[in-house]
Amino acid sequence: MSQKPAERRRVLYSGHVQGVGFRYRTLTIAQSHAVTGFVRNLSNGRVELVAEGSPAVLDALLDQVSAALGRNIDSAQSEVLPATGQWQSFTIA
Repeated sequence: MSQKPAERRRVLYSGHVQGVGFRYRTLTIAQSHAVTGFVRNLSNGRVELVAEGSPAVLDALLDQVSAALGRNIDSAQSEVLPATGQWQSFTIA
């Protein structure tokens, strides 16, 4: 069975997502998965998560973020892009 190639997911979270430990909690979750990328606050009050990894691992990461922080999330806009391999780890940007 062949493994699907890595992909990039970019998710914009809206809601009460700044000032509540969202980035730190997301970092902690991401570090338990084989992903690279970053999470950061945006000036418009949203949080951006960009992660690269296998589709199954990215699904697990995003499911875990939603489970842990769902009470703070009003909406999440997600897009799938080609992976570039530009990061070596997952960080808070």
